[in-house]
Amino acid sequence: MVMRYAICFLICALALPTWAIDKLTASIDKNPVLVGEYFTLTIEANGKVSGQMPDTSALAQSFVTGPVNTSSRTQIINGSMSSATTWQMQVMSRRAGDFTIPAFEVAGQQSRPIEVKVVARDQDASEQKDVFIKVSLEPQSLFVQQAALYTMKLYIGKDLIEAQLSEPVMKDATLTAMGQQEENYEIVDGRRYRVITRNYLIQPQKSGSFTIDPPVFNGQVREGYRRMAMSAIGDSIEVEVKPIPNDYRGDWLPSELVNLAEEWQPDSNKVIVGSPITRTFTLTALGITKEQMPDIEVPSVEGFRIYPDETDRNQMARDGRVISQLVASYAILPQKPGVYTLPEIKLPWFNTVINRAQYATLPARTIEVVADPNQPLLPAQAEPQASNNSQVPNATVEPQIVYKEAEKSIVDWAITTLGYILWIVTLIILLLKSRKQPVTNEILEQKPVMKDITALTKDLASASKQGDTNAFYKSLRRYVEVGKKRTVKSWLREQEPEIRDEIAKLQASLYSANKTDVDILSLYKKIISTEKREKSGTQNRLEKLY
Repeated sequence: MVMRYAICFLICALALPTWAIDKLTASIDKNPVLVGEYFTLTIEANGKVSGQMPDTSALAQSFVTGPVNTSSRTQIINGSMSSATTWQMQVMSRRAGDFTIPAFEVAGQQSRPIEVKVVARDQDASEQKDVFIKVSLEPQSLFVQQAALYTMKLYIGKDLIEAQLSEPVMKDATLTAMGQQEENYEIVDGRRYRVITRNYLIQPQKSGSFTIDPPVFNGQVREGYRRMAMSAIGDSIEVEVKPIPNDYRGDWLPSELVNLAEEWQPDSNKVIVGSPITRTFTLTALGITKEQMPDIEVPSVEGFRIYPDETDRNQMARDGRVISQLVASYAILPQKPGVYTLPEIKLPWFNTVINRAQYATLPARTIEVVADPNQPLLPAQAEPQASNNSQVPNATVEPQIVYKEAEKSIVDWAITTLGYILWIVTLIILLLKSRKQPVTNEILEQKPVMKDITALTKDLASASKQGDTNAFYKSLRRYVEVGKKRTVKSWLREQEPEIRDEIAKLQASLYSANKTDVDILSLYKKIISTEKREKSGTQNRLEKLY
């Protein structure tokens, strides 16, 4: 009989609509609390709540909050049914003081505000000897977009069971973790600590006064046979960010030191026509990220063809500084003999130590290009020029050929006549075939080019289908430089803005720590579609000529 009554009550409870709540309460498990110490906020509604939850967004103005966990329960005691819904979240304050947790509202019911007292930590407290955090920033004086290295060290003096460590926070700045965290051991005041080190790259995006809120540690350590809760917080750091000077010109490159070097292979000022030269630039800078490193523009020089090669960007942290390096290679191909001067290269940057603009400079270089001694001279190059005085001595030393008539026999005359006849016949045959020869030559020249473009297009399509961005970019460079006989830079100028933007994203995804998703299959289709339209337009223009 009792079971029947219980089943009936459950059926009725499920059949009834959502009950309204009659009371809403809010409470915390600790008061007062320490700076950087998490406490639990519990909001409970007496009654069943469906699809509603309290608005906790106002807490973010004064506290650091975690996710909200929701639970509900239903009880039947002596035939009386009761329901309750509970919301819980972890809350923490980074600063000491008196704070108020506002009232919450659910289904027309309101809770009461809660007064919370947050107490500053005593640096000499025993807990601080077990777990504490040290933070540092280098350099401490920054300009807009200048990179600084923020280092956090967590010292743990007991066996750690579980832990939670937040990240530093700075308004109007980008913070990026650098590398993996490091773990080692240090002796502090005669006590051995386990030290966890994390490095962050901080780049302010606006000028003004800012505060870097430190990371917060909360965890549990083993104390004999017990588990003890521990928490720690580092010190806040005040940062003054300076604006970009109004008189600065060029790409903004704030740094403590910039060095531009080059390497030539072969390292000689005298080269042969057609012999390739590899010119490698190495740009090293302190206090900027690898994404900020500017591209090195090599000016074009008449008599040379210049092709960009691979570009490599890297960054690292050393002695509290961020060091970035750009290595860019260019292939230089001399086309004709002569003496040429490659102009100097100047790269502007702003010295944050002396607060003045400076230039990283490579001096001009003179190169003598000589003809290939193994290449025979063409007859057209031996035409005499009256204005060239250098050929006059050559004309005076040329040997004179003296012709002397010799007596010829009948056999000699027969051979001579036969030779003339064969020469005339050969000339006639050549004249008859001359009309077809240009077309044949044109076809022979086009076949290898068409074959190369077809193979390069297949490689580009294969890389796009595989989704390999690195292989796709390398195939695209070969497609442009080998198939189109163009540089990537000049080819990009003639493309549609949509294609240029996608390729810029592709380059950023390859050289940036922040990966960007690029639909390379869609990019491939756009490139091929554009090529087809250009080819169709060219054919239509040629048809009008005939």
